[in-house]
Amino acid sequence: MPEFSRRSFLKMVGAAAPAILFPQVSSWVDKNIMQDGESKPNVIILLFDAMSARNLSLYDYPRPTSPNIERFAEHATVYHSHYAGGNYTIPGVATLLTGTYPWTNRAINHSGMVKRSMVEENIFTAIGNDYHRLAFPQNVWSSFIVSQFEKDIDTLIPSDAYGKLSYMLNEHFPNDRNAAIRGLDDFVFKMEREPASLLFGTLQSAFFFRESSLLPSDEYPRGIPHNVNYPIYFTLEDVFDGLAALLPGLQSPHFSYIHLFPPHAPYRASSRFDSKFIDGWWPNVKPIHRFSEGASNAKVTSARRSYDEYIASIDWELGNLFDVLEKEGVFDNSYVIITADHGEMFERGEKAHSSPLLYDPLIHVPLVISAPGQKTRQDIYAPTNAVDLLPTLTNLLGKPIPSWAEGQLLPGLGGVEDYERGTFAMEAKQNSSFTPIRKGTVVLRKGTHKLIYYTGYEAEDSFELYDLETDYEEIKDLYHAQPAILSIMKEELLDSLSDANKPYIE
Repeated sequence: MPEFSRRSFLKMVGAAAPAILFPQVSSWVDKNIMQDGESKPNVIILLFDAMSARNLSLYDYPRPTSPNIERFAEHATVYHSHYAGGNYTIPGVATLLTGTYPWTNRAINHSGMVKRSMVEENIFTAIGNDYHRLAFPQNVWSSFIVSQFEKDIDTLIPSDAYGKLSYMLNEHFPNDRNAAIRGLDDFVFKMEREPASLLFGTLQSAFFFRESSLLPSDEYPRGIPHNVNYPIYFTLEDVFDGLAALLPGLQSPHFSYIHLFPPHAPYRASSRFDSKFIDGWWPNVKPIHRFSEGASNAKVTSARRSYDEYIASIDWELGNLFDVLEKEGVFDNSYVIITADHGEMFERGEKAHSSPLLYDPLIHVPLVISAPGQKTRQDIYAPTNAVDLLPTLTNLLGKPIPSWAEGQLLPGLGGVEDYERGTFAMEAKQNSSFTPIRKGTVVLRKGTHKLIYYTGYEAEDSFELYDLETDYEEIKDLYHAQPAILSIMKEELLDSLSDANKPYIE
């Protein structure tokens, strides 16, 4: 019996749908990226999906998860109270790339998108075509947002680049990748649930799982990392080696947005770090929240350890990348940025990030920025937000700050520390993008205080108030204890939400 492979599968699908077999040469291979203007600084954003600041030793986490990020931080500005726009990829990415909050850009649902009227209001447009603009959305969900801005991107690297194995079919339809993902990869050939096509979907799954089972996994005791919702397997070594070959070779000036899938689940630490954190350390046990999935403390503690080991694996590879960038002189003429789209949570009955909760492990994310030639460390403690990155970068590059941007200049990079400024994050995946926000969670961070607002989940709306300076773990709810602060913050949050809802009220 002849062996079947990915190529065999594609040929079989091609018999029914010839368009899938049309050859495509990736734009990132063929495009000429030579540009003039070497005096202009480059920008490299390295975004790690689901990387919580609360699990990095850079931010005093007790496990040594990030020694290489700490090494990088010695010649960078470190932001200690930086917040994502939401607790999962869609709002997190849209906030960063548009400089607007989710209630403005309306990318609030699973597999959602920025509203059409705002498609041209993005960071790639703001940077301008005198820069070569490159994007690598390794997380397919991030490509939903990134591909909306494709006409403003000079080089779009496919999500499965640097992968060991991929059965993604949307790359055969470069004129509308989003439609192809939804029509083929998310519908006809759905991997984790029953596909629309029982014949081709079943065959794809059979071929893919057969090939994936043959991948050597000696270096990954729990299996090779993969994209949880899509048929893509990769190794950390291949991804970071690919970036080490790519980034130093880009001609200045370039703006590169690299959205890496790890440490998103499944957590697959390399053999170097697998079981490293069976160390006798136990995090604080917190009561199970009524909106959590209700996972046991044993499950969340085990998941946390796996996650920490995965971060340590990533940090190791990141250190190797830093060595290459330093050797090639990339730091001398580049802003290099480490951040995340959202965090991850292992407490209160919740693991991962799919719940309505917005405690700090889910939205407190790293932000570390090394300026060209920077030699010393600077620490910023005032609250900042993902909306601040777009106006800051445009200002640093001598570009006008777009009128649509809702953020401010980051302290230390043109702005000043403002402890009284209010910033927001939200979760509203069960709410329509075309109606007022009636069901969701909204957070206001102001000074050392944080107000959480739950609306639409129960008969009555509810609030929680925390002082993060004295209660880092968000254990003591001050809703009744600090009525003066509650009143001020509650008014600001509700007024801001009301203003955001006005365009959608009939």
